Amino acid sequence: MPSWIGAVILPLSGLLLSLPAGADVKARSCGEVRQAFGAKGFSLADIPYQEIAGEHLRICPQEYTCCTTEMEDKLSQQSKLEFENLVEETSHFVRTTFVSRHKKFDEFFRELLENAEKSLNDMFVRTYGMLYMQNSEVFQDLFTELKRYYTGGNVNLEEMLNDFWARLLERMFQLINPQYHFSEDYLECVSKYTDQLKPFGDVPRKLKIQVTRAFIAARTFVQGLTVGREVANRVSKVSPTPGCIRALMKMLYCPYCRGLPTVRPCNNYCLNVMKGCLANQADLDTEWNLFIDAMLLVAERLEGPFNIESVMDPIDVKISEAIMNMQENSMQVSAKVFQGCGQPKPAPALRSARSAPENFNTRFRPYNPEERPTTAAGTSLDRLVTDIKEKLKLSKKVWSALPYTICKDESVTAGTSNEEQCWNGHSKARYLPEIMNDGLTNQINNPEVDVDITRPDTFIRQQIMALRVMTNKLKNAYNGNDVNFQDTSDESSGSGSGSGCMDDVCPTEFEFVTTEAPAVDPDRREVDSSAAQRGYSLLSWALTCTVLALQRLCR
Repeated sequence: MPSWIGAVILPLSGLLLSLPAGADVKARSCGEVRQAFGAKGFSLADIPYQEIAGEHLRICPQEYTCCTTEMEDKLSQQSKLEFENLVEETSHFVRTTFVSRHKKFDEFFRELLENAEKSLNDMFVRTYGMLYMQNSEVFQDLFTELKRYYTGGNVNLEEMLNDFWARLLERMFQLINPQYHFSEDYLECVSKYTDQLKPFGDVPRKLKIQVTRAFIAARTFVQGLTVGREVANRVSKVSPTPGCIRALMKMLYCPYCRGLPTVRPCNNYCLNVMKGCLANQADLDTEWNLFIDAMLLVAERLEGPFNIESVMDPIDVKISEAIMNMQENSMQVSAKVFQGCGQPKPAPALRSARSAPENFNTRFRPYNPEERPTTAAGTSLDRLVTDIKEKLKLSKKVWSALPYTICKDESVTAGTSNEEQCWNGHSKARYLPEIMNDGLTNQINNPEVDVDITRPDTFIRQQIMALRVMTNKLKNAYNGNDVNFQDTSDESSGSGSGSGCMDDVCPTEFEFVTTEAPAVDPDRREVDSSAAQRGYSLLSWALTCTVLALQRLCR
């Protein structure tokens, strides 16, 4: 071989050896990357014009790159922020659902109470005039206590209603017997005969049943909307782990560092990253779905037998009916009271000469439905609850669906139709690993995110417990049983404001069944079997009957 040929080949081979495999002038330019980063608002000072060796990279592939160490650090933080925003935006629907529906229901309920009180006051002023106005605090106190109960006050509904009728009997008894003087002790004796004499007919018993179960359902329902709102707000604020942040950086910005800013992550690759980062949130789903199912069942009660609107709208008519019953039976009632409590002392001559005013016996014409004021919600309870039910159904499985919802976003992934020309974590090619199942324990072999499955997120577990407690309260409300919202230490407690389940109108037992989750969760400490529920309800019923019997004996 001529010597001049060898002299030419040696320099050329040295030049070829000095270039990376597959490198060319276009591939080594970082112009496209600089343009993409500039559009995102990054400073271009840290971005080279040409690719550099990537031995300094800690997350992205250590090949020729357009990213410096400083740039990789900044992009890691950017990945974290973008992920947090994605989760917050994706959960926006469920958060606004609970916020807006809680506001509507609360407005409706409060104005319903205000309108009922105003209606009663207007009717009774027109019907009984000064007699009512002199005794109006009895009725005002009734509505004050109902409002206090609704807003979470420690009010026993049954006792409060019993007190209302006892006080009303005392006032009425004096009005129908103006010729006598009654001491405080005598009036206390009169009130003890409320149950025995039934001076107001059957109205107090029926109204007690209707008011207790409707208020229990309404208060528990609005409490459920509050808990759902709080849990959704808390869970949507995520704090990604270091392993998650690394995976996010590798998925979202390593394509930029590799000089491929227009190539988006493969859909399945995105799913594995999100399932690893949101593993604990997915574990919330089982309890969340049970909670939503319980909310829907209480909503059905509100539409049917526990309809608070159908109870409060005619409450003035019912109370007046009770007063009329008392008037019609005044002779018999007075005779029995005198027999049991003794003959009262005559009143001074001036007072005994008076008689009950004529208008005391006047019946009134109730408002027509169209005359009743409209509520702040601008709708009936049925329409409001129907709307809430539709929104609640859409919020089921929302937490396990987060990865799928995020990865559907065209700004995040290349989509399912582009599986060959997408970023797979290393290059522009198909993503081969299988998709992980939902939840923490299923992430043990997640190829993209290092997840410690032995350490469940404490914060998420707290939200699970909050939902569990609320679900139990909803179950009680469905059966007409009240709970004390201030005491959350005992999940099985039925104490608080008595039971709306009385006499022969106790509703069907709560059979809480869901197709979304197994009947028994190994993590649960309570046993939610129908047999246990029936046993508990029978025990509660027996105890309630015993207490009522003792109360009557004491009287």
